[in-house]
Amino acid sequence: MATKNVKAYGTEASDADLKQMTISRRDVGAKDIEIEILYCGVCHSDLHTARNDWGFTSYPSVPGHEIVGKVTRVGSEVTKLKVGDFAGVGCLVDSCRTCSSCAQDLEQYCLNGWVGTYNSQDKFLGGMTFGGYSETVVVEEHFVLKVPANLDLAATAPLLCAGITTWSPLRHWKVGKGSKVAVVGLGGLGHMAIKLAKGLGAEVTLLSRTPDKEKDAKELGADSMIITTDENQMKSVVGKFDLIIDTVPYVHDVNPYIATLTISGTLVLVGYLGGLDPILNTVPMIMGRKAVAGSLIGGIAETQEMLDFCGENNIVSEIEIIKMQDINEAYERMLKSDVRYRFVIDMASLKE
Repeated sequence: MATKNVKAYGTEASDADLKQMTISRRDVGAKDIEIEILYCGVCHSDLHTARNDWGFTSYPSVPGHEIVGKVTRVGSEVTKLKVGDFAGVGCLVDSCRTCSSCAQDLEQYCLNGWVGTYNSQDKFLGGMTFGGYSETVVVEEHFVLKVPANLDLAATAPLLCAGITTWSPLRHWKVGKGSKVAVVGLGGLGHMAIKLAKGLGAEVTLLSRTPDKEKDAKELGADSMIITTDENQMKSVVGKFDLIIDTVPYVHDVNPYIATLTISGTLVLVGYLGGLDPILNTVPMIMGRKAVAGSLIGGIAETQEMLDFCGENNIVSEIEIIKMQDINEAYERMLKSDVRYRFVIDMASLKE
């Protein structure tokens, strides 16, 4: 298969900084779309992958799965987009298309394994897929998304992971007018959960240990904030929430939140992968038909639905734009939660 070389930023090892490198992209096939990447969001998953925190990174690794850009070439059979259109690519670039999950537009739960935008098996070129910290990307049209023309392109990029990760549970648990939703944690995921839940008409509460988050939370659309270390405040919301979206990315005790769920309420984990500690107490769950669940990004149809909703309601992420050359510093700042609320790389800097 014909290929071309493009500039990218990636890492050769878990303990090495990201640096400029050259990678190969495949030529445009009949159903492919080539995108000049204009902006790429920086997700915690990028950092975890670059540093092999999850133990399955293949090197060299080029992260980035919050991609927004301009269509530069299309294959002969492409109908979704044309040259010059703005397009997005999120966390998925392929799936089997035939299993029961894919048949329900749930490619993120593909029973035969979906293909991630980076660090997945590349069925076209062999080796691993390379992500959006690069000049261009070539993706089959089914997995390319239309970006609403009215949205700020840079601030749209994080919708393709942080946005859909919180949108999917909001839709699955049928959040709408009259719903009472709580969000645990105010970061890249949490701030999008607040915006999207409020956009859907819910009453939204931030649950946080940090009192100084209240002003930001209310500016983002939250109706109230509960300080989780304040026993009286937590008692005031016992039995209140239909849905809690927990965005905290590290080990933490979820038991205090269970009491704040209403009968048949659900706490859904979207931020943390791993074991719960301390052990989950099932008594309040059994006594109130409450659930603890998990949710992973969203399928392509659902992601497009989210983008269209954001276009109609002018919802985008709160971002700080950085140059590609600042990515290593950005990773260190992310570890300190020193970003409000998502870094986005201006990919024009890769040409400098």
